Amino acid sequence: MKLLAIDCAANLCAACVYDTAAGKELGRSVLDLGKGHAEHLMAVIEEALKAAGTDYAGLGAIAVSTGPGSFTGLRVGVSAARGLALALKIPAIGVTTLEALATEAEAAFPGRAVLAALDAGREEIHAAFYDEGPVLRYGPAVTTLSQAVAMVVDGSPVLAGTAATQVAASAGRTFDIGSTRATAEIAVYARLAAAQGAGKKAEGEKPKPLYLRGADAKPQAGFILSRKKAGKKN
Repeated sequence: MKLLAIDCAANLCAACVYDTAAGKELGRSVLDLGKGHAEHLMAVIEEALKAAGTDYAGLGAIAVSTGPGSFTGLRVGVSAARGLALALKIPAIGVTTLEALATEAEAAFPGRAVLAALDAGREEIHAAFYDEGPVLRYGPAVTTLSQAVAMVVDGSPVLAGTAATQVAASAGRTFDIGSTRATAEIAVYARLAAAQGAGKKAEGEKPKPLYLRGADAKPQAGFILSRKKAGKKN
């Protein structure tokens, strides 16, 4: 079965086609955008399909990164995945960025526990701790730097994600460090979705963005217009 994986959780707008039976990537397209995922995602998907020598009709499942990550990027990626899955009548499968980063790190350092940690600003960290496998033991959750350090200070896990070096520095000791990016390689999302059993997810829960805290942008009360009360006509 051919599976399409897409990732808009961070600065990348990425897509790849993965052969689940052969366990290999067939083609990909990746743009480092920062912003503008909505304008470029469908073209990126088309390019990945072309590189893989297939089309939408040849797909059996869609995988998508669900975050934590960019609010806008996550909405774009998840909406596209769900829309394509509905149109093609195939399953859509969500994979978190923290699981993908942990899987990537565990592949580089086999048999090790992993703390996947993303700098969320406001002195907060989005974190998840995985035992070897990787098997989720904690999170995904919002933590402080000191809480993240407490999870690793008594062991020797691999650290991954944008907050990895920050956690290591605060702990005051040396750790093995995997990727320090905000998201994993696109093929990792495809492999994880395939391992979940893509063919069995058609009737399962649809993917949705993983928001660990509220949006930064809030309506400004000073700009809210009061509602006019209905009055009697003269």
